[in-house]
Amino acid sequence: MLAEVILVLHVLVILFNVAGLAVIPLGAWRGWRFVRIAWLRLLHLALLGLVAAQALAGRACILTIWQQSLTGNHASPQPLIMHWVDHLIYWNLPMAFFQLLYSAVFLYVVALTVLVPFWGAPAARN
Repeated sequence: MLAEVILVLHVLVILFNVAGLAVIPLGAWRGWRFVRIAWLRLLHLALLGLVAAQALAGRACILTIWQQSLTGNHASPQPLIMHWVDHLIYWNLPMAFFQLLYSAVFLYVVALTVLVPFWGAPAARN
C-alpha cells in the first residue's frame, strides 16, 4: 500500500514538473498571474534542481528508490494501471541520458526564472 502511495506521489511530482515547463512560458505570454506565484515557482525550481542533482550524482530519484525498496520482487502481478504507469515513468536507459536530460531541463527552468520572473508584476496584456 505504501509503495502505491509513493507511486501516486511520484506521478503527481512528475506532472507538476512537466506541466510547469509549458505552463510558465504560456502563462507569461497570456498574462496569467498564477505563473508568478513565488512559492510555486521556487518549489518547481527546487524539485527540478533536486532531480538534476540526483542524476548528476548517479542516483535514481529518491521516490523511485523508496518505491523499489517497498515493492521488492512482485509475488503477484501488478494491477494494469500500475503496470502502465511504471512503464511510463521508469525508462530503462543509461544514467548518462538522465544526467543530460535533467540538467538541460533544470537549466531551462533557471532560464524561465530569468525570462519570466516571479518577483515582479506581470506585464499588462490587452
